[in-house]
Amino acid sequence: MLEGKQTTQWKEKQRPAAVGSPPSSPVTASAVADGVGRLSIADDPAARSPPMQLGGAPLSNQGSVKSQQKGLWKPKSYVTASSAVAAPVESAIGSVPAEEETGSSANNLMKLFKGPIGAHFNVDNNTFSHAQIRATFYPKFENEKSDQEIRMRMIEMVSHGQATVEVSLKHSGSLFMYAGHHGGAYAKNSFGNIYTAVGVFVLSRMFLEAWGTEAGKMQAQFNNFLEENRICISMELVTAVLGDHGQRPLDDYVVVTAVTDLGHGKPKFYSTPELIAFCRKWRLPTNHVWLFSTRKSVTSFFAAFDALCEEGTATPVCKALNEVADISVPGSKDHIKVQGEILEGLVARVVSCDSSKHMEKVLKDFPPPALDGVGLDLGPTLREVCAANRSDEKQQVKALLQNAGTSMCPDYADWFGIEESGVHSRQADRSVLSKFLQAHPTDYATTKLQEMIRLIRQRHFPAAFKCYYNFHKVNSLSSDNIHYKMVIHIHSDSVFRRYQQEMRRNQGLWPLYRGFFVDVNLFKVNKERATDFAKDSNSLLKNINGNLEASSLVTDGLADEDANLMIKLKFLTYKMKIWGTSAGKQRELSKMAVYIRRKYGNKQLSTSTYLSEAEPFLEQYATRSPQNQVLVGAAGNLVRTENLLAIIEASRDEEGDIHHDVEAPSSPTHAAKDTVLKDEGLIVFFPGIPGCAKSALCKEILNAPGGLGDKRPVHSLMGDLIKGRYWQKVADERKKRPYTITLADKNAPNEEVWRQIEDMCRSTMASAVPVIPESEGTDSNPFSLDALAVFIFRVLQRVNHPGNLDKASPNAGYNRREFESELYERFGSLVKMPLLKPDRNPLPDPVKDILNEGINLYRLHTNRHGRMEPAKGSYAKEWARWEKRLREILFGNADHLNSIQVPFDLAVKQVLEQLKDVAKGGYKTPDTEKRKFGNIVFAAVTLPVGEIKNLLDKLANEDPKAKSFLEDKNLVNNLMKAHITLAHKRSHGVTTVASYGVFLNQNLPVDFTALLFSDKLAALEAQLGSINGEKINSKNEWPHATLWTAPGTAPKEANTLPQLVSEGKATRIDIVPPVTVSGVLDFY
Repeated sequence: MLEGKQTTQWKEKQRPAAVGSPPSSPVTASAVADGVGRLSIADDPAARSPPMQLGGAPLSNQGSVKSQQKGLWKPKSYVTASSAVAAPVESAIGSVPAEEETGSSANNLMKLFKGPIGAHFNVDNNTFSHAQIRATFYPKFENEKSDQEIRMRMIEMVSHGQATVEVSLKHSGSLFMYAGHHGGAYAKNSFGNIYTAVGVFVLSRMFLEAWGTEAGKMQAQFNNFLEENRICISMELVTAVLGDHGQRPLDDYVVVTAVTDLGHGKPKFYSTPELIAFCRKWRLPTNHVWLFSTRKSVTSFFAAFDALCEEGTATPVCKALNEVADISVPGSKDHIKVQGEILEGLVARVVSCDSSKHMEKVLKDFPPPALDGVGLDLGPTLREVCAANRSDEKQQVKALLQNAGTSMCPDYADWFGIEESGVHSRQADRSVLSKFLQAHPTDYATTKLQEMIRLIRQRHFPAAFKCYYNFHKVNSLSSDNIHYKMVIHIHSDSVFRRYQQEMRRNQGLWPLYRGFFVDVNLFKVNKERATDFAKDSNSLLKNINGNLEASSLVTDGLADEDANLMIKLKFLTYKMKIWGTSAGKQRELSKMAVYIRRKYGNKQLSTSTYLSEAEPFLEQYATRSPQNQVLVGAAGNLVRTENLLAIIEASRDEEGDIHHDVEAPSSPTHAAKDTVLKDEGLIVFFPGIPGCAKSALCKEILNAPGGLGDKRPVHSLMGDLIKGRYWQKVADERKKRPYTITLADKNAPNEEVWRQIEDMCRSTMASAVPVIPESEGTDSNPFSLDALAVFIFRVLQRVNHPGNLDKASPNAGYNRREFESELYERFGSLVKMPLLKPDRNPLPDPVKDILNEGINLYRLHTNRHGRMEPAKGSYAKEWARWEKRLREILFGNADHLNSIQVPFDLAVKQVLEQLKDVAKGGYKTPDTEKRKFGNIVFAAVTLPVGEIKNLLDKLANEDPKAKSFLEDKNLVNNLMKAHITLAHKRSHGVTTVASYGVFLNQNLPVDFTALLFSDKLAALEAQLGSINGEKINSKNEWPHATLWTAPGTAPKEANTLPQLVSEGKATRIDIVPPVTVSGVLDFY
């Protein structure tokens, strides 16, 4: 927070009202008057649709709504500045003189509807505006931090008792919001269409399933409750008639994802315990929720996801989370039964540390409700209604609303307006937005909404403010009193991120919500009333701004960014059902598309048709081979989840790090070859940071004899020599020469750039391969401190480099970026450039200290200023002093930094070999040793290879048997890594592996007590120590580090060495006293 500093706030000058759009064709007064009479269908018995029936029995009498409201549950009310002062404003609006009110006479309506509403409304000093949010969903979160940083922050907050992590299932549907039968039904950015009609029908059917013959009465009570309390509920609408998301759902349903108290000011979202209590009271469907309130449980959760992210489906995921969570609240709609096994993902967010206690109380006070409609005939289903009216969408909407019943939909105004008048969906005049901004606000909410809209327009954010007739207010319309609905439609997700930056500068801004609908009223009063009105309004706003705004800075804005920590975790099985993950998989899945198109005569088909045919096709395809089952995932009911997981794990050895060459299967799996066709182009790019030697490497590739081994030309574009937008230039060059191999000699540090590269691949028929420096990485950085030191040292040594980073660079230390695991999923291949010698000496302490100091300083800077350069922020002086000391320390340790690097010619040779394999189509996607977001296979203690080699040398010098065995094995050169397996996913289960997550990346002392070897195996016997006083145990009966296996011998066979010793088939050499080595607990 910037305490004691004042910032200048700019205000937009008033703009003249926009010229109104030309009037549309006039309508007859009789048509308008007749239409108004039909707006309230429930009030006209002749116009009512038939009541919803359960089989042949009509619903029971709904009775008086208000008389049955007593005893209904409502969470504690929120007393805010806006709600406390809004009442006088509303009463003032409601007391507009009678001569200004409008009846429903045909003559007045005819005049109003001659042109777009608001076209002839003029703003003057007596004009006021009143805006109320009618429906909204959570603000869209755009994390500027990496997923790994968010994870670490979540774990840190839970560990210190500051928060609880809440996780929920992500159902694959579309956003649907409902604010009551008069409040309206809304989709993400629209209303009054097939999407909202389907939502109303499905919600009505949920009431039928829950309440049975009492459904109509409860629907009426529910709608009245929403209207009286200004409540909006948001749902995930999952159907098979609005487009499918990866797998056709088995049933059509909704799941409530948010309940919003709109009140008369800023929306207040129910907490999850309050939401569950609300839904159980009304018997509405809820989602599956898990709470993680301890360090052990939250680290186990992230580890469990990493273990299941590539093959996880609903059954194993829910089972694993149930086992590691502190609280599990099953959803009233079982994902497996209503949507299927394909699971899109999980959403994890930070909530109050008291959430667990609150949840326990709610679960005790509100047990799962009964479903009285089970077994009853509920009438036609959604699919039946849509199929019977599929030829006419308008008729389809009518049929859906009629079947929903008058308790849920007493009028069709939002869908059909005044039908005979032809004004349905007619937009209000474009000038009403400017007039809304020019009019005096009547309350706090209107002021904040005007402020938000002005900012979006000033910054030219891509957004639309679409205004429509509010047919529910048609009887209140007059020339000086107009009502309309405003839809705030954000066109680009980047707007949310940019708006968040604005909120950091102006912490009083309201959030930019998703699904944003506002009811607006522009009206005039006489001069006397206007004077009183203005005084009341000014006094109101001064009171709010002067006394209350400061106390709500933390909640209004993003001053406390931890309150907005949220992360989406998606599963590969879902992604693969949508688009596949690599060129090889996409080509296999394209066979399905060809088959389906041929079946329908090569016509353009809808997504719904594809999914209808895809399910049975995939089921048959999966039965042909185990590899096909891996490719398909858990598609359809014929592929059992447990069988799928067994197939995936079958090819992995117990320790997971030694793979033997096998013949490639006909259908690629994750470890199969992803070929690059010869008629395709290739983009080689570098998701690294300055100093990773990309420019030098590109020069070597260009000068390599024969290029990359085929006839395609190799072309390099050096970013530092290209002015303007580099990646657009690359795209332009690729369009000119699509079959070339392009070396993109510029850092590609983030997801935004990767998306551009993906777009180039699609538009120019190319594949892409990232080249990254090989490094172990740390918790908060993809590179180790050794690697960072080398990169910065290289940058500081530059002389006359074409770019800006050389010896004169003031910012050499800050240009570093996170890697994302999505590199593997996006591009299907990865080339690693050797960087550091494995047997290097430790980094000197002064270098470690200065780097850690810089990382902490940079973190402070980014927390306050985002992406601003450190030299321009609040810590500019500290940054300059740090950089000066950094230069001195790095140059003082130049000999060490030069000695730990792999010779450049050797690194170039290995990169060229890998790139040639890619170009030839013979490349095999590498395994990732320390993938923080990869498919975790086992937990292990990673050992320092240098110390293990020293131990073996000592044994060879002290024991002739050890010397005889070791001398021809050349372990000094061949032993590149060593670890002790703690638990394996296939042998011990996902949750067992995940349980080690609480100790991730922590040092663990290991005592080596003996060397055991036979003619085919060699291993060191180990005894594990403790971390923070807790003894670490291996799930293997014999903890050990495998050193060597003969060709054809699996590493897991090392487990048999104690038995072989007892049988006289192996040798044991005790190590007395035991040698202690410090390892690091890690996931592989």
